[in-house]
Amino acid sequence: MVADRLGVSAIITVVVYAMTIARGSPHVHGRRRIASYAVWDVAVFVLNILAFVLIGLQLKGIRSRLDGEWGLYLEIAGVICGVVILVRLVWVLAFNTTICWKNRFFGEGKSRQPLRPTLKGGLVIGWCGMRGIVTLATALALPDQFPQRDVIVFCAFCVVLGTLVLQGLTLRPLMQSLNLPEDLSVQEEVRVARQATAHAALAVLEAGAADQSEAGRLLHREYTARATGGAEADADEGTIAGLQDQVVTAQRETLLRLRRDGTIGDDAFHVVEEELDIIQLTADPRVRTLDSAG
Repeated sequence: MVADRLGVSAIITVVVYAMTIARGSPHVHGRRRIASYAVWDVAVFVLNILAFVLIGLQLKGIRSRLDGEWGLYLEIAGVICGVVILVRLVWVLAFNTTICWKNRFFGEGKSRQPLRPTLKGGLVIGWCGMRGIVTLATALALPDQFPQRDVIVFCAFCVVLGTLVLQGLTLRPLMQSLNLPEDLSVQEEVRVARQATAHAALAVLEAGAADQSEAGRLLHREYTARATGGAEADADEGTIAGLQDQVVTAQRETLLRLRRDGTIGDDAFHVVEEELDIIQLTADPRVRTLDSAG
């Protein structure tokens, strides 16, 4: 509402605000994050359904106001859909070309580097420009008195439908025809993150008297059992949970540092973050109590 009063885009403001919150989510307890992800997955699914229902209700009114201008509306929507697809392809390929020139004249730098841009990769990324709920929400957010609102809503629906059908159904054949090499960059980053967080966990266990305590030894055996697929060791839940929290905290700090300095990307970060959440959740005595009560 503040953004709207200031005359800026309320939708973009909410998106930026959500991105800002997401950067701070790693500091939230794993139990809350897992629960929130489950809720938001359902919420996003329902919102997508509602968006298409609302656009369908809008189209019914638009159809009654067309007065035989279906042909003109379809022509406009077709041109806009083609422009949307073409602009994305041009943008991606131009970006890849710029990156190649930058790497050639200035070097690739020392931070994490994705796969080098290629023409085949650019074509696939450019063709993955399916539109969805954001396009529909932007069109539906226009007030009723907005000039040519009917045309905008109709074109938004056609762009979403056209890109989902045309690009969605042809993406797999395109990737097969280009014969792209397998991309293992995320798996490699996950391996690096797991190794680094494991060293952080061992540092906590070996620091001070932690490794000399019964809880430290039991926790060490528990990690060993998990790594080898064996049974977990029995231990005092409260003691283990406290030490486990220290270990997970150290691992999270290491994981955040790896993302902050560019060693890993967001995909690998979230994979390892989910693993740490599960470890933290299984060590929580409250969760074990609920499981035994259930």
